[in-house]
Amino acid sequence: MGTPEFAVETLKALVENEYNVVAVVTQPDKPVGRHQTEMQPSEVKKYALAHDLPVLQPVKMKDPEFVEQLRSYQANLQVVVAFRMLPEVVWAMPEYGTFNVHAALLPQYRGAAPINWAVINGETQTGVTTFFLDHDIDTGRIIMKKPFDIPDEADVEYVYDGLMHLGAEICLETIEAIIAADGHPDTVAQEESLSTIN
Repeated sequence: MGTPEFAVETLKALVENEYNVVAVVTQPDKPVGRHQTEMQPSEVKKYALAHDLPVLQPVKMKDPEFVEQLRSYQANLQVVVAFRMLPEVVWAMPEYGTFNVHAALLPQYRGAAPINWAVINGETQTGVTTFFLDHDIDTGRIIMKKPFDIPDEADVEYVYDGLMHLGAEICLETIEAIIAADGHPDTVAQEESLSTIN
């Protein structure tokens, strides 16, 4: 589940490492151009279609038709990267849960634009965090964190690019940890969050 270019890198890593990606969920196409008549697909949708992956584009995440369609794919796990808030009916669906790849070292920079805020505030380090989704935004049980150093001369583009690749890396490691724990999220979250904070 993702929309911008940032999420494509993680999807690409899943596909190239031969994980069974059963479907991709992204935002509906956006009208663009002077007359708003052209429809622009998201970067994630472009990648998914190029790799013959089914694409779901719900307007409302609680739409019963979408929920049924999503359930029909019987995913064991859902991965969220740069998407939007999910209702419980969606994030609680898979047996192994739903985790988010967030471009900050939580609890710092929850919510929107974490990369921009890290650069604006002159941070010397940021990173990526994976956590299980729950009722509040960016507050679920942390699974893993990976730090990323920000050099003095770095701009948002440099940090964005670095975290985009680091996000793909941490996603694969998180999935392996969940598989190793046989889908017991409590075990994964507690053990991994303690052992991987640098």
